[in-house]
Amino acid sequence: MPVAYVLVPPGATAKTLITEFARYLGIPTTTRMTQTQITDAVCHTYTQAGVQLVLIDEIHRLNPRTTTGAQTADLLKDLTERLRATFVYAGIDVTDTPLFSGTRGAQLAGRATLITCGPLPARHGQTRPFTDVITDIENNLDLTHHKNGTLTRHATYLHQRTAGRIGSLARLIRQAAITAICDGTERIAKASLDTIRLDHLAETHHRPRTRGR
Repeated sequence: MPVAYVLVPPGATAKTLITEFARYLGIPTTTRMTQTQITDAVCHTYTQAGVQLVLIDEIHRLNPRTTTGAQTADLLKDLTERLRATFVYAGIDVTDTPLFSGTRGAQLAGRATLITCGPLPARHGQTRPFTDVITDIENNLDLTHHKNGTLTRHATYLHQRTAGRIGSLARLIRQAAITAICDGTERIAKASLDTIRLDHLAETHHRPRTRGR
């Protein structure tokens, strides 16, 4: 299992975070185990499993300025030294949070390269990354009467509708598929896509509020 995915829990402590690492690979833990014992088990199992990439999501929940946050930051530093894997941290507006401030925050900032991620573009040079994502999702639809290529023809509409956000795109197609199963049509058409309400951010982008006269 070369990739591990860990979600930083709200109010994370070093022990609760390392427990999340253990839970991902099904490493048994008990409440009596110390943080050191769980960490040793995680490092041993991850090394044996050959984990090469560790994705840590919701990293903006970590605040190295607090005592528990500082201990959690120390844990991450320890893990990067003990595991032969690349660590990728994902979060929202991390530069506007205490994540990179203070002594421990500076250590984390000194070990990471900041990559700003925005919505997926419709075009990138000679490629169409958003259309490629649509194709991958459509190829995995299990609808009896749906023809592959139908959604890719509406790539421009789907990009406008979702503002290029993959999460919004996945929710839109998933809900359309559920509707198609429930009404018996077993296919997705543009008309059915337009009847589905998405998350507030996507809806605001697609249907901007107009000022009254």
